[in-house]
Amino acid sequence: MIGINNAEYESTISEIIRFFRVYADQYHHHKEEEILFPEMAKKNELLAEGILAKMYDNHAYFRELIQAIEADLAQQKYVDASLKIDEYTGALLDHIAVENEELFQTAYSIFTEDELENICYRFMDLDRDLGEMKKKDFIDVLKQINNQLV
Repeated sequence: MIGINNAEYESTISEIIRFFRVYADQYHHHKEEEILFPEMAKKNELLAEGILAKMYDNHAYFRELIQAIEADLAQQKYVDASLKIDEYTGALLDHIAVENEELFQTAYSIFTEDELENICYRFMDLDRDLGEMKKKDFIDVLKQINNQLV
């Protein structure tokens, strides 16, 4: 991002924050916390103290990092904001790996096909409540951010 001015930097970082806050947190994490995690805990109480607690902690950590990035941006601490974005994305990649390799595999093993289908429909209902077009718009936002960073 060499050659980018402060206003462009702040605009790009603000879009990244908005993407993480709305798309990642409100659409993805919210569905897990409101639907998937409670259903998994009902099936196996030990999950609540193990992997589910870890996932909840990760989500809280992501929210804290977003607030810290916003504070750095407001104070024009661009290097600090950039470092925290790197920290966020690294932690998010680790989080996604745990979801794919452990959480979702566990879900597939403890739920029947009908239960998984029910959870899927509840996810779709929540997407509708939050706004499906808004979710689709974030795909375009992500492409724009990617183009700015390349």
